[in-house]
Amino acid sequence: MTLSLKEGRGKKALEDLAVDHRLARRLPLGFVKRYRVIPLRRENNTILVGMGAKEADPQVIDDLKVIYGMKIRPCYMDEETLNLIIASVYYKEREEASEIVEDLKKKEPSLSIREEVRDLLETREEGPVIALVNSLVSEAVRKRASDIHIEPFDKDVRVRYRIDGVLYNSLILPKNLLPNISSRVKVMASLDVAEKRIPQDGKIRVKVGGRDIDIRVSIIPTFLGERVVLRILNREDIMLDLEELGLGEDELKRYSRLITRDHGLILVTGPTGAGKTTTLYASLSRINSPDKNIITIEDPVEYQLEGIGQIQVNPKVGLTFARGLRHVLRQDPDIIMVGEIRDRETAEIAVHASLTGHLVFSTLHTNDAAGAITRLLDMGIEPYLVASSLIGILAQRLVRVLCQYCKRPFYCRVLNPALFKEYGKGSKIVKKGEGEEFIVLYRNGRCDHCFRTGYLGRTGIFELLVVNDRIRRLIVQRVDSKTIREEAVRGGMITLRKSGYRKILQGLTTREEVMRVTEIEE
Repeated sequence: MTLSLKEGRGKKALEDLAVDHRLARRLPLGFVKRYRVIPLRRENNTILVGMGAKEADPQVIDDLKVIYGMKIRPCYMDEETLNLIIASVYYKEREEASEIVEDLKKKEPSLSIREEVRDLLETREEGPVIALVNSLVSEAVRKRASDIHIEPFDKDVRVRYRIDGVLYNSLILPKNLLPNISSRVKVMASLDVAEKRIPQDGKIRVKVGGRDIDIRVSIIPTFLGERVVLRILNREDIMLDLEELGLGEDELKRYSRLITRDHGLILVTGPTGAGKTTTLYASLSRINSPDKNIITIEDPVEYQLEGIGQIQVNPKVGLTFARGLRHVLRQDPDIIMVGEIRDRETAEIAVHASLTGHLVFSTLHTNDAAGAITRLLDMGIEPYLVASSLIGILAQRLVRVLCQYCKRPFYCRVLNPALFKEYGKGSKIVKKGEGEEFIVLYRNGRCDHCFRTGYLGRTGIFELLVVNDRIRRLIVQRVDSKTIREEAVRGGMITLRKSGYRKILQGLTTREEVMRVTEIEE
C-alpha cells in the first residue's frame, strides 16, 4: 500500500521533505522520469521513495531494492511537488560546472554530436565540454536568464547571464576551453565548426527539465577569440495575456479598444529587449478568431501562434519585410503584423495597407511614443499619410519587480498629496507623529529566491498615445515630437516615468529601477 505525503506544494514542500540529493542521484534520470519515482531520504535501513502513482508498481519496488540494497517505503505525492524535486535533484548547480572545469584542466576534453533533442538534465554521462555547455544552459534557464554571454579576454573566458535585463558575472573559465566550447555550440546549432573568420548565426532546440527551450546563437570572431551569445527563448514566458503585461486600467481599456478597430496602424516602440514582441503577440492572441485572417512577417519567428500565418524574413533569398508585406497583401488579410519598420519602403507599404482596410501592427526603435511620429516623417512618409493611417502608439520599457521574499518596507512622507492621489492607488498610508501622512514603500533586499539580486521578474511601464484630431493637425503641420508629446499629455496620456511612479507607489519596484529605464527627463 502506498502512503500519501501531506506536505504543501512548492519550495516549502522541498524544505519539509529534506531530500538527500546524493542518494537520489544514484538513480538514473531516465528511470526516474519513466516510472515517476524519486528517492527522498534514508530512514534507518529503509529508503523513502516519492511516487506519482497512488499504487506502487511491484516490479519498480523490486528494482529499487536491488539498486539500493535496502527496504523501500513508497509514498504518493502530487505531480507538481514530484516535478519540483526531480528538477532540484538533477539540475546541474554552479558548483558542478566548476567541478567540470577542474576536470577539464586535468584531461583533454572530448566532443560528441547529439542529433536528437534530449533533455539537458539527462546528459550527465556525456563528454566534459558537452556537460559544461549543458550546465551553463540549464543554470541560465533556472535563473530565468534571457542571454548567456561567453566572452574571451586576455587570460580567461568569462560567462555572464542577463537576468531581468541586467548582466551578472557567473563563471570564469580557462582560456584554452574557448575553442572547444564554441565548437560544441556550433555543433548544436548546425553551424560550420571549421569557420572561425566570419560571424555565424544559428538556432538550437533543447529540453531542460521537460520544458522546450529555443536558443538563438550568435558567434562573432574577435581579436581574443570567438565571442558567443546565446539568446534563450522560453515559450512559456513569451505568451502572456494583455492583463499580465502591466498596463494600467485606463491604458488597458484604451489599448483594447484600439486593437479591435477594423483598420489603421498601431506602433509599439521601445529599445531592444523592452518586450515589444510579447506585447504584439498578446495583442494578436486577444483579437484572433476564426473569422479573421491574420498574417505576420517576423525576424525571427519567436513563437508559433495557433491559427495565425507567420512568415520569417530571409534576406539571403530576398525575402525582406517590404517584399514579404507586398505578397501578404495578396493573401486577403484582415490583420497584418510587421515585426519591425526598418526602412522607407516597408513604412510606405504598411501605411498604405492600413489605409486600404487592414489593421497593421508594427514596431519602431524610438525613446517615446511621440518620437515614432517624427521617425516616420524622417523616413520620408508624407505627413497627411501618417495622420490618416496612425491610430495609436504604445511606448514601453521593462522594470524589475521587487522580490516578494526579501523586499524591505520603509516610510516616505507624502510631500505631494495631489500627485499621490493621482498615482497612489493601492498604496498603504500610515499616519505618524503630528498627523503627518507617510506612504509605505519598499527597497530591494537579498535572498536565495532572487539569487541575491533583490528583484524577481519584470513588468512593463507604458505610455499610450491615441491619435486624435488635435494630434493629426500637429502631424500635418510637421511640429516636433516635444509639441506632440505635450499635447498628448494634456489629452490624458500617462508618460513612461509617471507609469513607473505608479509601480513604485504600488510597491512593485524602486525609484532607482524606474530612473534606470526611463531616459526622458520629465
